[in-house]
Amino acid sequence: MSDFTRVYFPGLGWEFDVPAVAFTIGGYEVHWYGIIIAIGFALAVVYGGRMAYKWKMSLDGMTDVLIWGTVFGIIGARLYYVAFEWDYYSQHLGDIFKIWEGGIAIYGGIIGAIIGAAIGCKIGKVNFLNLLDLGSLGLLIGQGIGRWGNFFNQEAFGANTTTAPFRMYSYKIQQTLEATQQSLAERGMDVDPSLPVHPTFLYESVWCLLSFLVLHIIVKKCRMFKGQILMLYCVLYGAERMVVEGLRTDSLYIGSTDIRVSQLLSAIIVVAGLVSFITFLILYKKGKLPKAMELTPADRGIDIRKEKAADGENH
Repeated sequence: MSDFTRVYFPGLGWEFDVPAVAFTIGGYEVHWYGIIIAIGFALAVVYGGRMAYKWKMSLDGMTDVLIWGTVFGIIGARLYYVAFEWDYYSQHLGDIFKIWEGGIAIYGGIIGAIIGAAIGCKIGKVNFLNLLDLGSLGLLIGQGIGRWGNFFNQEAFGANTTTAPFRMYSYKIQQTLEATQQSLAERGMDVDPSLPVHPTFLYESVWCLLSFLVLHIIVKKCRMFKGQILMLYCVLYGAERMVVEGLRTDSLYIGSTDIRVSQLLSAIIVVAGLVSFITFLILYKKGKLPKAMELTPADRGIDIRKEKAADGENH
């Protein structure tokens, strides 16, 4: 095993070696980045499958959704990143396919996954709004765990800080900042490669997992209509990404401007999610909710046949 990076957490007094490669099989290196992404994906699928069963959703249909959503999600995540880094990839076309080295965009993955899921829902006859609610919860699991892949790659970190308790430093971070110091300065971000940085991967991981717990409780206790969880996901994740993106040193930008793509998109998503939620909440309270968004007993995990049988026994 090789490619260790010594990582320091000066605020905590910690330091330890972090490997990028987990093990080697037949001369092929298996990276921790890929393993962690796979673990996050697997847990999201397990959770989604369990909830789909409770909501009486077709498991065969969900398989179609999973396949289409996964394929389109991976493609979308990579294409989104490549599109905004085209100056580099246009000169290194072979690197476009090296996804194991990092370089995927969450928003691109979400867009691709939604397109693929829509196709899967059509084929598998699955309710699209229910699927989006489940998918939002699964995304938070995958994002919360997957961000640790960035830690093992020592990427997706923030600007300098000398006060953040979990501030970190490594030689790999220093090298990255030295290589990008000039381009960051041109965008108004002054960095010192010798100083610790914000562990933005950690901020997003913790926020996503806490958001998952909040939305899971809402699903259990007070889900009012289809699409509600998606709207709240947009508000919660969008707000976090809008703030944390402003700290990062590897943001994708719109052309030669100082506008960060993910920050702008996050702001739009927060507003859209909040306006949608308030609008449909008002309609729900007035009893005017569109029929397509109304919850059925099956959506609440209730089996009408069992209830009728129990009522018959009680009578």
